[in-house]
Amino acid sequence: MSETLAAIKEILDAEQFGSVVTFVDGPRTGDKTVLSAEGEVVSGGDVPEDVVSDALVLMEHEQHRAMSYGNDGVFIETLAPPPDLFIFGAVHIGQALSSFGSQMGYRVTVVDSRAPFATEERFPNAFKVLVGWPRDLMDQLTFDRRTWVVVLSHDPRHETPPLEAALKSDTRYIGAMGSRRTHEQRVGRLRDLGFDDDDISRIHSPIGLDIGAETPQEVAVSILSEMTLVRYGAGSGLSLRGTEGRVHKQRPEDS
Repeated sequence: MSETLAAIKEILDAEQFGSVVTFVDGPRTGDKTVLSAEGEVVSGGDVPEDVVSDALVLMEHEQHRAMSYGNDGVFIETLAPPPDLFIFGAVHIGQALSSFGSQMGYRVTVVDSRAPFATEERFPNAFKVLVGWPRDLMDQLTFDRRTWVVVLSHDPRHETPPLEAALKSDTRYIGAMGSRRTHEQRVGRLRDLGFDDDDISRIHSPIGLDIGAETPQEVAVSILSEMTLVRYGAGSGLSLRGTEGRVHKQRPEDS
């Protein structure tokens, strides 16, 4: 195994972020450099600081990009661990979200205190199904930048522990089901726990994009659409028919 492939394998096996920088034009054509999640060279030669900076931004949005730097043309490929989707609430929407989310590459964990609902039979696509009160299961879950949290239960006993854990971490996405009134009550509870408005503003509630969803499957599509918008940092959330320019958009700061 080459040094490059070994470095890539090590990053993927450790479920870390990284980048592979391949020079595709210019005097270094064919050279490859592997960067760590912090932008440090793991394998290959040094690369310009501009390349490292852009690689770190692309890692944040799990994107790849062909870019030019003077006489050098490079392709930056992001290495990303599978995103963890934690679904709190083994309801019908959760079933659809687990199924669709798994197909989209999320590693799904379902949490619910009700044993008859939280079963592998109802969630065959889930990576894990955990039965118990969320407050008792938090130590089995890791909340970090690859974590996506969706809370589908309005019961404070089910929703407050995961929301508290997510807000104390750099969790990528936090979504909570409920009406605007329900969210106002949620905000009050979180303020009582010491979270300020900036913290609470990270929560997407009402959850999902406004597509007129009615069925559990449609609501799941709405939620996953919003998650996709957050995940890649591109797109407007509008109907493509009403927009102009490229369909596969770059991040706003790239344009």
